[in-house]
Amino acid sequence: MSGQNATYLGFDAGEKRLGIAVGQTITQAARALTVMPCTHGQPDWDKLEALIDEWQPGAAIVGIPRHADGQASHSTRTAERFAGELARRTGLSVHRIDERLSSHAAAQALNARGQRSDVLDAEAASIILSTWLSEQSL
Repeated sequence: MSGQNATYLGFDAGEKRLGIAVGQTITQAARALTVMPCTHGQPDWDKLEALIDEWQPGAAIVGIPRHADGQASHSTRTAERFAGELARRTGLSVHRIDERLSSHAAAQALNARGQRSDVLDAEAASIILSTWLSEQSL
């Protein structure tokens, strides 16, 4: 991990939406930041790069979805493509993490708090990033 108080951005990449979260190593916590629309798995790269410039993350964490049995799916390919393009465009170190069931967990968390479902992808990104941050402290 880079630095005592590094900031990271987490991503839940899909065909139609990109959930984004921010977190820090000092708190080992993440919070939902925003949801960006995507076209065929591609966000507005100018807006995304502006967000990255704003937050200056030490690295990016991208959730890679898989079927329950671990097999790749169409969503796996979308997330892998996004992770590769993110690294290429930004020069950031991009860490991939298994995100099986993060969207389900995010939906449960939002329902429990009575929050809107339009932030589901950002909440899933928060869960992805929180999981990664907690694994770094082991």
